Amino acid sequence: MPNIDFLSTVHRSTKRDYLARVNEFPKAEAAKRAKEFGFDYWDGDRKIGYGGYKYDGRWRSVAEALATHYELKAGDRVLDVGCGKAFLLYDLSAVVPGLEVRGVDISQYAIDHAKEEVRPQLRVASAGELPFADQSFDLVISINTLHNLYCYDLDKALREIERVGRRSKYVVVESYRNEEEKTNLLYWQLTCECFYTPLEWQWWFDRCGYTGDHSFIYFE
Repeated sequence: MPNIDFLSTVHRSTKRDYLARVNEFPKAEAAKRAKEFGFDYWDGDRKIGYGGYKYDGRWRSVAEALATHYELKAGDRVLDVGCGKAFLLYDLSAVVPGLEVRGVDISQYAIDHAKEEVRPQLRVASAGELPFADQSFDLVISINTLHNLYCYDLDKALREIERVGRRSKYVVVESYRNEEEKTNLLYWQLTCECFYTPLEWQWWFDRCGYTGDHSFIYFE
């Protein structure tokens, strides 16, 4: 399972003040409200989530890299598990005309406020119970989602991604390589339930029979 990085430029484009994150607003309250995955998380104050998650084209470069690496073409089917407002799916559709995209997310708010062009292809669903047949998709992606699950749901989700994918899979999860990165991750995160090193993530991939590619997000 290759470690392939398509996201570093997007991740590093955000400036983060880790100390402010834990001092400017009660962290427990922020996490509680963020985990509702409603307005507060997506479009409310930055202290509780994205601070306004609007389309700005930042995912276009990721879409182009995915399309090139996985040789996507018209007629291929792509599923995004934890698609949020589906900005990446929208960009993939633009990069590869004729691509069939689908997305699932547990947030009704995100689906209701997703890009209008792809909204009909989205539905509310759990990563652990994907409403699709075996080997339905040429590429299954899950970006910054799986670390939000408890371990028993993570197990289900990885197995489901493997089940519905017939060709390629790619997941991105948050991780840490040292105590500084672990502390920064804990300071910054609002919704994470899984905190694993790369080796521990590999253990999960092996345990669940996940055969796709992966990448890690670090808070340096």
